[in-house]
Amino acid sequence: MTVMTAAAIEDFLDEVFPQRTGTIEGVGEMRATMSLAIEDEHLRPGASVSGPTLMGLADVCLYVAILAQIGPEPMAVTSDLHCRFLRRPRGDRDVIANARLLKLGRRLAVGEVQLFSAGDEQPVALVTATYALPDGD
Repeated sequence: MTVMTAAAIEDFLDEVFPQRTGTIEGVGEMRATMSLAIEDEHLRPGASVSGPTLMGLADVCLYVAILAQIGPEPMAVTSDLHCRFLRRPRGDRDVIANARLLKLGRRLAVGEVQLFSAGDEQPVALVTATYALPDGD
């Protein structure tokens, strides 16, 4: 069951993490979707979206999926992130991130994020990550 809406998460992130990238498109049970409008600053030579841009969006998207489940927690932090680049991300399209939590425990959350160039069916990258959750005591 989600405990925060997309709008509530946006408000929370505006307060504690204003430098994040991307727009929350929706949250659900153990899931989140975000998009990023690609600008020149996101591109590498060859008009491809840069790896750091993709990893940053994936990281935030997974954080959003976690917040939807546990509520506002500024100190949930990434403890591990692995990215597999699968194909060229098009620089002329938005990037879409779909995060899915695989495990949500008391101390750790593990998830995966598929990233797509908008309109394409095949992912451009697959990110797996672990978040350390603060002790609730």
